Amino acid sequence: MSEYKAEVVWQRGDQLFTDNRYSRGHEWKFDGGFSVPASSAPSSVPLPMSVEENVDPEEALVAALASCHMLFFLSFAQKQGFIVDHYQDHATGFMEKNERGRLYIARIELRPATRFSGEKMPTKEQIDALHHLSHEHCYIANSLRADVTIISE
Repeated sequence: MSEYKAEVVWQRGDQLFTDNRYSRGHEWKFDGGFSVPASSAPSSVPLPMSVEENVDPEEALVAALASCHMLFFLSFAQKQGFIVDHYQDHATGFMEKNERGRLYIARIELRPATRFSGEKMPTKEQIDALHHLSHEHCYIANSLRADVTIISE
């Protein structure tokens, strides 16, 4: 099958560390040389130990799911002869406690909005079917324990 790799790099620098006031800012590095500034979420580790403008793992999980879903949606729409002009998703993940009292991303809501053009325009039912098919095929969705809800316009 396939392998996917990421490198995560954090350095202490001149911080004391033992006082628990060290920066949680770090870097994600991907193939091709692209890197993303990352940090813990400020809701998990208060500022200034977190870096608010960096991507946190929880946001990345939500974005990965929304991106995977969108890519399958675009592919299936194209195969059915629809022309998608615009796709935008306002996805939200919700942190809750599990049965052992541990926090986890319990649910994720995808709110995709699409615009189409061309002679063949999909009905609401066809758009919903494309979203259902996309969810069933999305690798990230198939890897998650979280409930995923798709609320399309």
